[in-house]
Amino acid sequence: MGFIKGLKCRECGREYAVEPIYVCEFCFGPLEVAYDYPKIKKALTRKKIEKREKNLWRYRELLPVDGNPQVGLTSGFTPLIKADNLAGELGIKELYVKDDTVAHPTLSFKDRVVSVALTKAKEFGFDTVACASTGNLAHSVSALGAKAGFNRFIFIPASLEASKIAASLVYGPNLVAVDGNYDDVNRLCSEIANKYNWAFVNINIRPFYAEGSKTHGFEIVEQLGWRAPDNVVVPCASGSLLTKIWKSFKEFREIGIIKKLDTKVFAAQAKGCNPIATAIKNDTDIIVPVKPDTVAKSLAIGNPADGYYAYKCVKDTGGYGEDVTDEEIIDGMKLLAKTEGIFAETAGGVTVAATKKLIESGHIDRNETTVICITGNGLKTQEALHGHMGEPHHINPNLEAFEKVLKKIK
Repeated sequence: MGFIKGLKCRECGREYAVEPIYVCEFCFGPLEVAYDYPKIKKALTRKKIEKREKNLWRYRELLPVDGNPQVGLTSGFTPLIKADNLAGELGIKELYVKDDTVAHPTLSFKDRVVSVALTKAKEFGFDTVACASTGNLAHSVSALGAKAGFNRFIFIPASLEASKIAASLVYGPNLVAVDGNYDDVNRLCSEIANKYNWAFVNINIRPFYAEGSKTHGFEIVEQLGWRAPDNVVVPCASGSLLTKIWKSFKEFREIGIIKKLDTKVFAAQAKGCNPIATAIKNDTDIIVPVKPDTVAKSLAIGNPADGYYAYKCVKDTGGYGEDVTDEEIIDGMKLLAKTEGIFAETAGGVTVAATKKLIESGHIDRNETTVICITGNGLKTQEALHGHMGEPHHINPNLEAFEKVLKKIK
């Protein structure tokens, strides 16, 4: 399609050809995809986007593939829900939920990034794909990789929730449970990636993989009627999703899809794994690694690869970072469920709870338009709610028994 110029180091600016590489050989900075924006501006318009299939590939000129999309043809374009009930609870005028709990096929935003990564892996000629994951990525690589005909190796922390392990095994990958946290798993995978000619979606394919997150942001703008929100709250693990949502807004402005961009970006983390939020609060670009200890396992990356860049996005836009306790996370999950009927995983609880604190502290203006990013389905993390909900009413199968319960409820 001819819209990719190459890869470029985010630190020194050195340019590279489009290859499965991810680190600058001169300064060891991370590589990202560089696009020919003047050419894209001529090729992509609102009307063209609106006429396309409602999936993530409707923005394909701004995604790093050369040919036609090959994976994830039914992924993306999830609902943007006007959350009036939740807005009332939080005391804010206009609130939207970008709801990736219903993403296809595995109920998280990772289906976006994996669709792009596996399409690129096919273009590069790989026959085996792999990943290091805290759960959602494992599901997506397992499922989409099966559909696309890849051999799959999935590496996870052995302590992952049982429901998340089952949700990967059902697709029949080679699942490897590693004794250690995500950072230990990721280090091991980096060694394996150096030895085996596999497409590790979040290592050697990472520059392409990460671009898939932009579609979450592109959709927000389109679904808001081609405008960027005043505020966007994003859960942070590696920090990549936050940086790519901001990049998507900037790209739409760059090619003229939107004219105005004054969005403030906010980072949401759990207190048990909060290196990015801590750096923001301390106003320092030094990301100090932590040992994760949180119920929000999908966000439990103690040494975030994009931490510095997430910090910079937040500071540059006038946003802020907030972290929340495990108890607040559970309360956030329950609040979203009872107000909007959306059952989010623990990361969603982080986002809701952090948004509540950001509003109460005045960092988010109650009269502005705010979008919160909900990235995964609560069916993935049901264990987190055990002991934090009521019990069902047990009765005998007769009307008298029911009416006794009914009196207690009233």
